[in-house]
Amino acid sequence: MAEIRIRNTEQRISGEDNVRAFLESQEVLYEHWNPAKLPAHLQDKFVLSDEEKAEILSTYDEEIRDLASRRGYRTWDIVALSDATPNLEELLKKFENVHTHTEDEVRAITAGKGIFIIKGTDDVGYFDVELEAGDVISVPEHKPHFFTLMENRQIVAVRLFIETEGWIAHPFADPAFQKA
Repeated sequence: MAEIRIRNTEQRISGEDNVRAFLESQEVLYEHWNPAKLPAHLQDKFVLSDEEKAEILSTYDEEIRDLASRRGYRTWDIVALSDATPNLEELLKKFENVHTHTEDEVRAITAGKGIFIIKGTDDVGYFDVELEAGDVISVPEHKPHFFTLMENRQIVAVRLFIETEGWIAHPFADPAFQKA
């Protein structure tokens, strides 16, 4: 289950209802899908064949199509990252810069853990959303953020897009941001 850490105060927010309420106050969508629905042989697998990626998408087809119809997403895929990923360090450096997009950035975590660092309202500042299997988040367009791996350095997620070519990151220079 997702947990939030507000960077300015070190306050932690946990529990599905509390997390959802806080994220809604920051205009971020949060949902939870059943992680046990994923076949056991894929629950801790982070190097995936095309067939295994298709199996994950098929497993969550109803949830994906429901979210896509409500939010206007037109295409989706699977991203899998781990220490076995070629050029992982280069990818992480690219991810670990605050940026915005002209469409939502959506992740439905099916295995592993990841973290979104998001710029909240002025009274909140930056906050971390620690995600694990079953957590679904949509960071709205133009909201400064970045996504990276947590200490386990393993994640599999469904990504949903409005534009069929995917999103493009636009750097967001913010002298107030400090890596934690």
